[in-house]
Amino acid sequence: MTTHPDHPHPDAPRPRATGPRESADPGPEALAAALRRAGLAEVDTSSRRRAEYSSDASNYRVVPTVVAFPRHADEAAAALDVCRRLGVPLTARGAGTSIAGNAVGTGAVLDFSRHLHRVLAVDPDARTAAVEPGAVLDTITAAAAPHGLRFGPDPSTHARATIGGALGNNACGSRALAYGRTADNVVDLDVLTGSGVRFTARAGLGSPGPETGREAELLAGLHALVRDRLALIRTEFGRFRRQVSGYGLEHLLPENGGDVAKFLVGTEGTLGVLLGATVSLVEAPRHTVLAVLGYPGMAEAADAAPALLPHRPVALEGMNARLVDVVRARRGAAAVPDVLPRGDGWLFAETAGDTPAEAEAAARRLTAASGCLDSAVVQGPAARALWHIREDGAGLGGRTPAGAPAWPGWEDSAVPPERFGAYVRAVTALLARHGLDGLMYGHFGDGCLHVRIDFPLAHRPAALRAFVTEAAELAGSHGGSVSGEHGDGRARGELLGRMYGPEALDALAAVKHLFDPDDLLNPGVIVRPRPLDADLRVPAAAAPPRRLAFAYPDDGGDFTTAVHRCVGVGRCRADATGVGAVMCPSFLATRDEKDSTRGRARVLQELANGRLVRGGWRSAEVAESLDLCLSCKGCAVDCPAGVDMATYKAEALHQRYRRRPRPAAHYALGQLPRWARLAARAPRLANALLGGGLAAALAKRAGGVDPRRPLPRFAPRTFRSWFAEHPRAQGEPLTLWVDTFTDHFSPHVGRAAVRVLEDAGYSVRIPDGPVCCGLTWLSTGQLDGARRQLSHTLRALEPSLAAGTPIVGLEPSCTAVLRGDLTALLPDDPRAGRTAAATRTLAELLASTPGWSPPDLTGVRGVAQPHCHQHAVLGWDADAALLRAAGADVDAVGGCCGLAGNFGVEKGHYDVSVAVAETALLPAVRAAGEDAVVLADGFSCRTQLDHLAHRGGTHLAELLADRLPDTPHA
Repeated sequence: MTTHPDHPHPDAPRPRATGPRESADPGPEALAAALRRAGLAEVDTSSRRRAEYSSDASNYRVVPTVVAFPRHADEAAAALDVCRRLGVPLTARGAGTSIAGNAVGTGAVLDFSRHLHRVLAVDPDARTAAVEPGAVLDTITAAAAPHGLRFGPDPSTHARATIGGALGNNACGSRALAYGRTADNVVDLDVLTGSGVRFTARAGLGSPGPETGREAELLAGLHALVRDRLALIRTEFGRFRRQVSGYGLEHLLPENGGDVAKFLVGTEGTLGVLLGATVSLVEAPRHTVLAVLGYPGMAEAADAAPALLPHRPVALEGMNARLVDVVRARRGAAAVPDVLPRGDGWLFAETAGDTPAEAEAAARRLTAASGCLDSAVVQGPAARALWHIREDGAGLGGRTPAGAPAWPGWEDSAVPPERFGAYVRAVTALLARHGLDGLMYGHFGDGCLHVRIDFPLAHRPAALRAFVTEAAELAGSHGGSVSGEHGDGRARGELLGRMYGPEALDALAAVKHLFDPDDLLNPGVIVRPRPLDADLRVPAAAAPPRRLAFAYPDDGGDFTTAVHRCVGVGRCRADATGVGAVMCPSFLATRDEKDSTRGRARVLQELANGRLVRGGWRSAEVAESLDLCLSCKGCAVDCPAGVDMATYKAEALHQRYRRRPRPAAHYALGQLPRWARLAARAPRLANALLGGGLAAALAKRAGGVDPRRPLPRFAPRTFRSWFAEHPRAQGEPLTLWVDTFTDHFSPHVGRAAVRVLEDAGYSVRIPDGPVCCGLTWLSTGQLDGARRQLSHTLRALEPSLAAGTPIVGLEPSCTAVLRGDLTALLPDDPRAGRTAAATRTLAELLASTPGWSPPDLTGVRGVAQPHCHQHAVLGWDADAALLRAAGADVDAVGGCCGLAGNFGVEKGHYDVSVAVAETALLPAVRAAGEDAVVLADGFSCRTQLDHLAHRGGTHLAELLADRLPDTPHA
């Protein structure tokens, strides 16, 4: 294979496209005005919006001039017409999960995911679906599922990636072995070329077509281009299945049916704007089984893969033991099912059958031929958990096992499968020579390798170019492709000369000129590529110049490093509530990139570099971006990169209002424990004043509370008051953490907990005096106050720490502070770490109590709403196991309740709070029926249920206490 020097390729003919007219850019407001005159209703030029769309899932930062959201195909066509007249580049975008920088650009960025996301029709007889470009892949599969069909390609981002993006990059995914690439699953495309020609691309290039017109001229030119290069195309293109770099000219060959639709797949929006598509559907397997095969390492697993292909697995994936180590470190040992066989590298081989027995028999036959060290055949939840690890690889791989940031850059190279083992060894050796480290995984059955590498982009970005240029030579020497499924984009376009000769590069340029003569569509990609190290995001970053409140121990104490955890994989845009995830509740309610974890991270990254967001911590962009963040902490665990937006929001609020007046809600809600202690002196009077009427209306207005939100009622008697008169039981000593919500609003929960704990053999103690974990100070960014509260807490807990007694929390959010935020805010206090280690949930403590068994809960049926902070920090596994052991039939609900402490109470948040509740909680409660138990340990969750569903939530302590024998109700 002929190779060529670095960009630009001096030995290759210059591409024929004229290049983007960036100098003619009319500026944001003028371009926006022109687009609005042309009929586009949603055009945004704000710096916040442009920051949100300045990056995708790649290493690159390219700020657009405007972002527009076409509502129908005619608006997209009008946008292109404006860009052609003004010489402005245009980039089409779906979910923005492109890893190579395929979905960022100057000029206009069109987001098709907001409005053009419908599945228009499913034809079960023809096994096709007509879709709009913004339709999510899982949405297409869901529409086809009633007919026993699905969309075949399933990249790891299938829960949020759009069909437009999949067609643009020729997405493949884990099951491409069975279902093929996206190019193998397309029937026709409704395309608008860069020259303004709209036509339906399908098979039959060279067959009789339109006799006149621009479409006929375009297809005739394409036919002539192919006719003149038949030998070149047959030898350079389509040599193996995962060769997706460049353009798929092999599909235009007469022996391949001259399929223009298949050819346009993988052109990355550089030739035309997709307005609609008809895609093929495949029959979904009735039953599947996962065979997990263990090998000494990744290279040995790669060696074994080709011999397993004759067994026709649906998927044959490779995963490194180091990736599993990252999962265990990030999410705990329970996140990895205890089924993995011996080895440091595994193959995941999925087999299918019409019956479970057939699928398992196929897995056994494949295992027998594998030559592995050890194996396991896995089904059900364990198999799903392993697949989730594999699908999260791009985000999990964002940190090496040592905790260093790792990046894409050499993300998805591919070689023929028979060369794959040798290639994996060569890449491993190349990493070592460059002093780099990387987590490997990939589509081993197809010879496609994914690797995230710890390129030192922050201080030595030249290391990226040095490695990838040599890696491209290496892939070329193995007959491979620099991209195997993610496209070339900005990351690899420059490297095409390492795998293609000058004639092939000239052919690519000729195609680009034919479809987009002015190089307006996604310029800088494939033809006339930007340098691979231009526009890198991380080198542009800098640390905010103010002392931070949180320690950020996993990010070297650096806020900039922390927010750059977001690599853009977009898990926060997925509707993941069905698998118990929380992130990102505000995006699920608004479907606006602004309200995704990723969108917020992009704005905070711009805060750090100071180029687009120039007002620092007090900028309007930061305030707008964080306004609808519920501080649920779901992203801290659900984001595979570990982005913790609740912490970043608290930091931003702290810095914004430090030594300045705050919003009224920060004083009223952020210092709730103080007001609760005051109200406890006359709770009936407080309830009378705040329960309704003019006094309540004035109090809400003064406190920044939404007028539609009822205020909680104070208990007539606090838990502390009750406990002071409660006889001290004998038993193992235990400290019960008395939080503000239990003490002042739900003392019945505390009384129930005492009954349960005493029945389990404990002698319950509580800290002396009213102490607080500082949660409400934390959530409103009053971090100096939170530290003071936590310092008081540590002093109050000193007797418990000295005695080595466990500390049990009942309110999940407060318990999570003791187990998480405490050490982040007081990292130098040794008592903080000891407190975190001693803190337990009620279920965790009971599960570890020798000889304890739960009361019989047989017949208890219902749903549980795990508190977001419990999901993120504490985990709900112990609760689930306890309920199962007791005989209860309780299903956990995914998602957030929507109240989220002070969020749903504050003025301006009520509608979003209700919308969040409607994404999962309220539908689940309605479906459960009136007789079902609704388990909710969080005070916020129970309050939201009361306000919106008019249902009372039950704490686990109450559920257990009610079933204890011979126990009187308090």
